[in-house]
Amino acid sequence: MYAPTGRTTATRTRDRMSYDRAAVHAVLDEAYHCALGFTVAGEPRVLPTLHVRVGDTLYLHGSTGSRPLLAARRDGLPVCVAVTLLDALVYARSQFHHSANYRSVVAHGTAHLVTDEREKAEVLTALVEKVGTGRSADSRPPNRRELAETAVLALPLREVSLRARTGAVREEEADLDLPHWAGVVPLRLTVGPPQPDAGVRVPVPAYLRPDRSPWHEPAVLRGGHVLLEPLDLAHADELYAATAEEEVWRYLTRPLPADSAAMRNVVEGALAERHRGERVPWVQRCAVTGAVVGTTSYYEVDPERRSVAIGHTFLGRPWWRTAINTEAKLLLLNRAFEELGAVRVVWHTDIRNERSQRAIERLGATREGVLRMHRRRPDGSWRDTVQYAMTVDEWPKAQVGLRERLRRTAPAA
Repeated sequence: MYAPTGRTTATRTRDRMSYDRAAVHAVLDEAYHCALGFTVAGEPRVLPTLHVRVGDTLYLHGSTGSRPLLAARRDGLPVCVAVTLLDALVYARSQFHHSANYRSVVAHGTAHLVTDEREKAEVLTALVEKVGTGRSADSRPPNRRELAETAVLALPLREVSLRARTGAVREEEADLDLPHWAGVVPLRLTVGPPQPDAGVRVPVPAYLRPDRSPWHEPAVLRGGHVLLEPLDLAHADELYAATAEEEVWRYLTRPLPADSAAMRNVVEGALAERHRGERVPWVQRCAVTGAVVGTTSYYEVDPERRSVAIGHTFLGRPWWRTAINTEAKLLLLNRAFEELGAVRVVWHTDIRNERSQRAIERLGATREGVLRMHRRRPDGSWRDTVQYAMTVDEWPKAQVGLRERLRRTAPAA
C-alpha cells in the first residue's frame, strides 16, 4: 500500500480513493500515455507523453531539448503525473448526475534525468515492449545519435493515489420517475486491423494479431501440392497476377479488381473481417514453384456449434481441376474435422455456377437447399445461393475419396 499524504488525500468522495499498489500499477501498465504537469518560470505546463513502469519507478519519455528535461538536469523537476482510463459514460435522468466510470492515477514527486546508459537502454526497451511483447527483438534498436536525442525522466512512485468510479447511475430518488433514458454506455480502447506501411513485405507479427481460439487462427497448412499460409497484404500483387481473368470472378460477390491496388483493397477487406473474427483467410501457394495461385477462407466460424464454412475461394485458371485445388480442400476439411473438432462444414455457391456445384459435390458434400435472394451480386441483382454441407459422420468416406482423387491427379506444373 502507498501511504496517503497531504497531496494524495481526497477532500470529497473519499470512498473512490485507493492506495493499493497492485491497483495503481495495473492502471499505469494498461494506459499508453499520461499527462506530465510541471512549472516553468512560475507558469504551469502540462504535456502529454509516453510512460512505462518498471518496478516502483515511473519512467517518462521525452526529448533532450524539451523544457522539463532541461530543468531536470539540475536538482530534479517537481512534477505531477496523471494517467486516466475512461471506462464508461453514465447517463442520468438529471443533468447534474451525469458522470463517467474511470480509473485515474495521480503521482507527485521529483523526477530526475536518467543518466546511466544501461538504465536508459533498459527503459527504452521496456517502452517498446509495452506496445508489443517481442517488438524490441523485431525492430532496430536506437543508434548513438538517437539515444543522445532521447531523454528519460525517472519518477519514484511514493506519493500516489488511485481514484475510480464504477457501477450504475446514482441520482436523486425524486428523479427516478422522470421520462428520460438513464444508464451506462461502456467505452473501451480497441485495436484495429494493422495497416502496413508502404513497401512492407513481411507478414503482420504475431504480437499484433488479436488473441483468438484455434478456430480463428489461420495456421499454416502444408501439402505435397499446395501450401496454405495466412493471407497478408504482401500477397496482393501476386494474387492479382494469378487471378486477373474475368472467368475467375464471374460468380463471386465482387467484380474483377482493375489492378493490383484494387486487389490490395480486396485483401484489406479480408483482413478486416479476420480482425473482427468473421473470417479466416489463407493464400494458396503452389508447393512446387512457390507461386501464389489463389486464396480461400473459413467463414461463419462458430466454435460453440462446432461449425464452419469454406469459401471466398478464387483460384487462377491454370490451377483449376488440379491437385492444388483438391489438396487445399482436403487440408481445410482435415483441419476442421480432425484438429478443431467440427461436426459440420458448409459451402455456399451461386445457383448459376454449375461448375462450382459439381466441384463441391465431388468433395462428398450434400446439397441441403437454396437460400433465396441470399446475397447481392456485383451488378446489384440478388443471388440465390445453393448450400452444401458435410458432417463429421460423412467425413471418413469423403476423406478416402479425396485422397484417392489426389493420388490420381497429376501435380500442377
